[in-house]
Amino acid sequence: MWDEVKRLGAKAQETRIEARFEENSNRAAEFGLHALGMLFDYSKTHLDEASRAALVALAQTAGVEAKRDRMFAGEPINDTEGRAVLHTALRNLDGGPVLVDGEDVMPGVRDTLDRMAKLAEHVRGSDVTDVVNIGIGGSDLGPAMAYLALKPYADGPRCHFVSNVDGADIADTLRTLDPETTMFIVASKTFTTIETMTNARTARAWLDDRGVSHEGRFVALSSNAEKAAEWGIPADRVFGFGDWVGGRYSMWGPIGLALMIAIGDKAFRAFLRGGQEMDRHFKSAPLHQNMPVLLALTGIWHNQVMGHATRAVLPYDNRLARLPAYLQQLEMESNGKGVTIDGDPLAENSGPVVWGEPGTNGQHAFYQLIHQGTRVVPCEFMVAAVGHEPDLRHHHDLLVANCLAQSEALMRGRSLDEARDICAEKGFEGAELERQARHRVFPGDRPSTVLVYPQLTPEALGKIVALYEHRVFVEGAILDINSFDQWGVELGKELATSLGPIVTGEASSEGKDGSTRALVDFVLRHRE
Repeated sequence: MWDEVKRLGAKAQETRIEARFEENSNRAAEFGLHALGMLFDYSKTHLDEASRAALVALAQTAGVEAKRDRMFAGEPINDTEGRAVLHTALRNLDGGPVLVDGEDVMPGVRDTLDRMAKLAEHVRGSDVTDVVNIGIGGSDLGPAMAYLALKPYADGPRCHFVSNVDGADIADTLRTLDPETTMFIVASKTFTTIETMTNARTARAWLDDRGVSHEGRFVALSSNAEKAAEWGIPADRVFGFGDWVGGRYSMWGPIGLALMIAIGDKAFRAFLRGGQEMDRHFKSAPLHQNMPVLLALTGIWHNQVMGHATRAVLPYDNRLARLPAYLQQLEMESNGKGVTIDGDPLAENSGPVVWGEPGTNGQHAFYQLIHQGTRVVPCEFMVAAVGHEPDLRHHHDLLVANCLAQSEALMRGRSLDEARDICAEKGFEGAELERQARHRVFPGDRPSTVLVYPQLTPEALGKIVALYEHRVFVEGAILDINSFDQWGVELGKELATSLGPIVTGEASSEGKDGSTRALVDFVLRHRE
């Protein structure tokens, strides 16, 4: 099936994207999907009817539907760790039972959510002005992204997010806070994550140095209640979650506590409901009308078929500024693998490099490369139809215009003849006109997709995040990899542990490679 898809890919590139609209006046409708109040437009790609049908067949051959059903049924599809994958249960607000090893996990999920709501409302009604979430990876990127995204709904305490073990991160955060009105959330499933616990100890010392009691100042988001108790955190302020929730999929549950405190229980549940709506769509819609599936197939088309190694996520929504970073972890930690589920080398490339920035800032930074560089970068634009600032409607109109213009410009480009006309109008002549014109040529024929949603509400954000989660699942299923483990992060962590005493001068660097020894020696010399 891969051979057929690639054959069609080579053929599809022979026709420019813009020409496809000339051949088919209904292309935008045929290659655009309306679902859940959103529009996913993938018409500005090289996909045609034949290649789309082949990709759908590829997904069917890979067993995407069966693998999807196994995931929702609670089967241990994360087979290298022997775990189910059920972050979807955290947002299953009014669905049926969800079984893991024959036991319904939903009563525990609902009880935890209610306990979170109780604490959140207590904090929102207290003298707490600032909440510092201390985590890393999935315990930081998700809630930090969502807090910024939902700022119009944040009527609770201010939230801050500390993740980097670099002391500058927590020092800069604490510098302006009042210890008497600050609360800390320590987010570590095991309560042993070295970066998180190092920052947590610094936070505790900050309170001690100012004579402020720890009582009521710490909450633990952890399944290790015993370790949390050693910290003096009572059981009613400890929120655990099952091993069937991976870190990068965890903000739907306890890891989202800071977000719930900021926006309140009602808005947080609206966020969950948006995710649940996308789950239901993903489970029930046929593949050719399924938004996560079509987003994934477009990604497979651009990366594995067309050979484009990177993917730019470009939200024209300043409050989604952290979404590209969030998706970097979601996609690259999930699908950045080199072997299949059976341990065989991948026959195709694994996931792409994911990057991006919000528009319109990116237009004045890296869009030069996107438009005129030698490498094609498929772009994924997203924009709200309506902003949150009615008095600044003219700002939002300009934002939307820029988003749609960039997508159009990538497709259309500018020919050499058009560039010559522009330069002639500027007064250039002869050889100089020709030289200047060549600098103004845009090759065009560069693919992009656009996701439009009515407004960035909690429910809309839930749909968007769940959309990308399921996109990652589908791409992983087609590639036959385990999208839910992350062994690639282990080696560096192990080596960092061994280097710790070497960097402090307590142990010798003997046995390390020449480069590492030289680097350590430089650091130690400058500490003398």
